[in-house]
Amino acid sequence: MNPIIKNIIAVIAGVAIGSVVNMGIVMVSGAIIPPPEGGDITTMEGLKATMHLFEPKHFVFPFLAHALGTLAGAFVAAKIAASHKIKMALIIGVFFFIGGAVNISMLGGPIWFSVLDLAIAYIPMAYLGGRWGGHKMVVNV
Repeated sequence: MNPIIKNIIAVIAGVAIGSVVNMGIVMVSGAIIPPPEGGDITTMEGLKATMHLFEPKHFVFPFLAHALGTLAGAFVAAKIAASHKIKMALIIGVFFFIGGAVNISMLGGPIWFSVLDLAIAYIPMAYLGGRWGGHKMVVNV
């Protein structure tokens, strides 16, 4: 297969897998750490209006969703890519970083979370996923 086509497929697969992991974690988060009482978190407007009720514990799963979604997507992209494996993984990180920045600009939230999320959950996780996914696994028997 043409390496350029394979790299494009790697990025598309990375974005798709990363998104599935992200949404999966977001979906189970409410069952583990219930949202604040009296807030509607089912819509963007309701979430924005409820943000002031969130405690630090309510930001654990959003951070994990962003970090692990990016990590998984970058790993998949690096595994599939024909060349430039770290670059393909970092494309995933930039994609999710832009999404995270847009999300923060729309929702607001505490500054500490915004800084932590943007600084750690995207580019570093993409690099780590790229490193893990880019290495050939050798099994000695």
